[in-house]
Amino acid sequence: MAAASLGLLIAEAEALSPGLVRRTFADRIKSVAPFFLGLTAFIWICIDIDLSPATFLSGFSKLGDFLGNMFPPSSGGQLPRILNAILETFGMAFAGTFLGVVIAIPLGIIGAKNIISFGPLHFLIRRVFDFFRGIPALVWALVLVSAFGLGPFAGVVALALADIPVLSKLYAEAIENVDRKPIEGLRAAGCGRFDVIRYGIMPQVTPIILSQALYYLESNFRNAAILGVVGAGGIGFELEERIRIFAFDEVSFIILLFMVAVACLDTVSGNLRRRLA
Repeated sequence: MAAASLGLLIAEAEALSPGLVRRTFADRIKSVAPFFLGLTAFIWICIDIDLSPATFLSGFSKLGDFLGNMFPPSSGGQLPRILNAILETFGMAFAGTFLGVVIAIPLGIIGAKNIISFGPLHFLIRRVFDFFRGIPALVWALVLVSAFGLGPFAGVVALALADIPVLSKLYAEAIENVDRKPIEGLRAAGCGRFDVIRYGIMPQVTPIILSQALYYLESNFRNAAILGVVGAGGIGFELEERIRIFAFDEVSFIILLFMVAVACLDTVSGNLRRRLA
């Protein structure tokens, strides 16, 4: 009786989903193949970059010495200079984000399919965005420091150039996903393209634009610290200077103070983004 019931259940399962009950050997190989391909790639990379336990142990011993020299943290009597560098870093992040958003808004509008409906032109614009998205802010900073010299100006422009293609793509996608009914109503009322964008599209995407701007302000505040290491001003320049003279106690002080600043900015930005949502 039990065997008959089991056979009936199997028959019903096969009728509903044959692949779930009766999987071939080839199907099982296909299901585990991605895992083994990824594992093989990981092992090959570990061998290529010498990622071995001995390397870890050697690095951790040096890291221990480094951390030992970082405590107790000390400002070295230069707290005003460090605070000024953090403010300069925030200024770089704010100015770079502002420039990026201002330039990305019109680029996002012309990159949206429901604004530029001509297929080849839309494809070309989006590929330009993709091409420049591949250049990180650090590369821009290296180029601009060589062109304009040391200082925060190069950092601001580098952050803006890195943000523009990414934000343009995000804004274009947001514009493509707007509700069509207000747009159709404005067109039916005889409004031109500019009025449709102004009154039908922008009110819908403005919260998204502001939310993305706040998110990128957080990100750029951290990125600006990295750009300072290559001479683009801000707190990164102070860090690089102290690492070069082995003042690791001041390095730890700067890092801790910068972490507090980042946490404060993330909290304020997060609250603002939640209100915009």
